[in-house]
Amino acid sequence: MKRFLAGLATACTATLVIAAPAAQAAPIDPVKALRKQYVPGHGVRFTETARTTVNGKTMANEKSSGRLAFGKSGVVGVDVSTKNRRSTSLSPDRLISVGGHTYVQGGIYGKDLPEGKKWLRYSDSPAGATMNQPVDVFEPKVLRLLLTKAKSSKGGTYKGEISYKDIAKAYGSKLTGPVSKIKVSYALGVNGKGLITQLRTSWTLDFGVLGKTVGVTETRYTGWGSRVSVKAPAESTWVDANDLGEDASVPEEIPQSAFDVYAY
Repeated sequence: MKRFLAGLATACTATLVIAAPAAQAAPIDPVKALRKQYVPGHGVRFTETARTTVNGKTMANEKSSGRLAFGKSGVVGVDVSTKNRRSTSLSPDRLISVGGHTYVQGGIYGKDLPEGKKWLRYSDSPAGATMNQPVDVFEPKVLRLLLTKAKSSKGGTYKGEISYKDIAKAYGSKLTGPVSKIKVSYALGVNGKGLITQLRTSWTLDFGVLGKTVGVTETRYTGWGSRVSVKAPAESTWVDANDLGEDASVPEEIPQSAFDVYAY
């Protein structure tokens, strides 16, 4: 009997050991995963669709594709091509941002250029990545905000809503007034390595009797870690926007996103 009980105890112990669930690895932090991608000479590619409606009427419907070049601290170069299928936005056909300057080509930016010039240069850089996303997921503080504010993260997709006041706070700034209360809904997808695969955002501006504007942007990211190099156009091909004079019919500055075109 003693041998039977001892054998039963041994068998039960073995069963418990076998049945014990294996320890699961902690989920990868997307912010840490992003920072590891900041290697000079490397980057990521993206494709994007953006649609803006005013009172249900399509005002902008664009497709973009491009690449982002990284440095040790973040994005150092952007090269974007946009196809305006139907648009009243200020998006150029091509945008290159590098070295603290942004070069644009096509659309309204091609007007009033001196003979032989193909590009218009501005002395600033759009935030982050694309012309149409109202949030910059390549800024670690903003990415952390999206992760923290998410109401769900099922299947690696973080869904939530943030206000422009929240975004400004992430940058250490304070935003007040009606714009600060505008909210952006988002769905941020990450893969098993913690890298961003897609971002969908939507926002609504309700001007009361003047109507309602709705924007939806979907961006997909691929080729993380691939070789990426972004170079400025040859100096002989561009002219600085400040040198065109006050009578030039080009924008004084480049909108940071499609949101800015309708919000201000």
